[in-house]
Amino acid sequence: MPLPSGAEPRFGLSPETLRFLECHSARAIAIPGRGWRDFGDSMMLFSGAERDPFFNRLTGIRWPQDPAAFDRRLAVARELFGALDRKPYLWVAPGWSTPADIVERLAANGFVDQGGGFDMLLVEDPGDRGDPGVAAGRSLPRGAVLEKHHCPSTAERYSLAADLATVISESFHIPDARRNNLIVEIALTMEQPRFHAYVLRIDGEPVATGERYTFDGASYISSIGTRPAWRGRGFGRLITQTLARDSIADGVDLIYLGVYADNARAISLYERIGFRRLGNRTADMLMERPI
Repeated sequence: MPLPSGAEPRFGLSPETLRFLECHSARAIAIPGRGWRDFGDSMMLFSGAERDPFFNRLTGIRWPQDPAAFDRRLAVARELFGALDRKPYLWVAPGWSTPADIVERLAANGFVDQGGGFDMLLVEDPGDRGDPGVAAGRSLPRGAVLEKHHCPSTAERYSLAADLATVISESFHIPDARRNNLIVEIALTMEQPRFHAYVLRIDGEPVATGERYTFDGASYISSIGTRPAWRGRGFGRLITQTLARDSIADGVDLIYLGVYADNARAISLYERIGFRRLGNRTADMLMERPI
């Protein structure tokens, strides 16, 4: 199937597809203990065990323009979060979410933007006929092996999860106190058929990783990281290209990832591969002061 190729910032995607992608990344990380529910005008991701707002949020928001109707819908959302004993947290995509001034309305109701990022979509490069959307990659250095894991056996799952946790923890500065929980989370995720884990090893040592969640015609690429001692060798680019190519090989034409807005280096890397920013910077709105 062809990759999207329309004009920026939507690249030819319909409003329904844009909302689908907003919800897809939240659905991707649902594992035992986490669930999701689509209310039609928004989708809820909820974790019964984790209080982190990242796992307890509303996304895909399409609320009414009328001020009174909006206020009523926000009140219902607050009640929902209150019943779940969680802080209200909304992922807003300006330009896609409604009403158009939703960020300002939420700010007026005690929500504070935690600092969002960009969704980036792999698009067709009309000048690249041999491998659409993905620039040429580098070869592996001596002693390096790129492993691809999909539904590993129970016997190898936790060992592999520990290696992934090592790379992810060092790459994203995750506290040591959360390491054991991270290993369990990764192991549970590996049970899901939609999940594919990639590990780059040098002389057996895990040094870089990446993941993709491929289901319902889309691939969400995530957790691309390299341990500090091995950075600057192009491993992040190599893994991202491989994740994209393998998604294309699986017949997927919606391939996307998320990146923090202040990570200019990563944004530049993804753009060189063929990803483009899909819309404006997202706003992660957390209620900090009840009104």
